[in-house]
Amino acid sequence: MHLLDQTIFGSAILCLLGMLVIVKRVTTGSVLDKPKGRFLLQLVNIFNLFFLLIVNPVAAILLIMRRLETLDPSHIAIQVPWILTLLEVVGLLLYAIGFFLMAWALIRLGHNYQLGGGTPRPGDKMVMDGPYRLVRHPMYTAALSISLGLACAIQSWIFFCVFCAYLVLILFLIPIEEEELQKAYGSEYLTYQHKAGKLVPFIN
Repeated sequence: MHLLDQTIFGSAILCLLGMLVIVKRVTTGSVLDKPKGRFLLQLVNIFNLFFLLIVNPVAAILLIMRRLETLDPSHIAIQVPWILTLLEVVGLLLYAIGFFLMAWALIRLGHNYQLGGGTPRPGDKMVMDGPYRLVRHPMYTAALSISLGLACAIQSWIFFCVFCAYLVLILFLIPIEEEELQKAYGSEYLTYQHKAGKLVPFIN
């Protein structure tokens, strides 16, 4: 990285992760939830926890130690300054937006939160405001934004592959999750589906 000092970026990642853990604990009452349900649901949720709680902190520590580029065999050495600058700016923006979007979604869900793909519980309310006014799955959008942002910021093919795997898993998970939501909320959810985008505003 040349726009932002690696130590500063690594420290910022750890701060954002810490903020997210605090927000999740305060708003949902838990920090870690045990994945359950079908194999695909467990796979996506384990992948999500692994990425946020292991991959991100390890990347942050290696950035602080200034060792990430030397230890990442897939690092892309970009020689064109404006392309490098563009990737870093886009990456940093996506990364920060992803964390704040996830925190916002957690705050709006509160105790209605559960791991992706779960069947709504009897007392759960259908949340349609805040980020849910724009997209039906803002937490998935946030996770994708974080993974793509990190890949762009540090120019790593490995991290870009992580984003692609994330995207595939989430696209398989969403229909399963929405089927359960339709069963639980009926026509109200069907109406909501036509108003809010799936992962990107205005795109169903």
